[in-house]
Amino acid sequence: MCQEGMKMLNQLMELIKRRNIFRWNLRGIEIKLISVILYYAGISLRKTSRFLRDFESFSHEALRQWYHRFAQLFTNFKRYRRCIAVDETKIKIGDEWWYVWAAIDVDTWEILGVMVTKWRTSIDVIKFVKEILRYCENKPIIKTDRGPWYRWTLQR
Repeated sequence: MCQEGMKMLNQLMELIKRRNIFRWNLRGIEIKLISVILYYAGISLRKTSRFLRDFESFSHEALRQWYHRFAQLFTNFKRYRRCIAVDETKIKIGDEWWYVWAAIDVDTWEILGVMVTKWRTSIDVIKFVKEILRYCENKPIIKTDRGPWYRWTLQR
């Protein structure tokens, strides 16, 4: 996994620990975070729990509960936002590479959205940024890592 991806996952884990979302940590926070991201990406509860069974065994019901606790990190209302950071990371699931996109409000550290895609194109950026801007009253500054897939999209 690339260094930026690990940094993003570490920031999410730090936020989870700081807000004390999971009271009992019988399972590792890492496995909870990865399973929630996979479920958020559209993989069913049962398939996600079966897929990660080799790392740690948990039920699909446990994943459902983790997802609802994790959803507390996500905002669902419009408000003024000065600056938003958008980043993506490449992760390998099985034999395939996937991209996990994340957007965070720089001032409040609220997670505005997470998206998983197969490709890293300008079309994916447009879809993700449009989804994120639904939670903004204004047009905030969007900070990126200057990847070529952002240029055309953010000029629009």
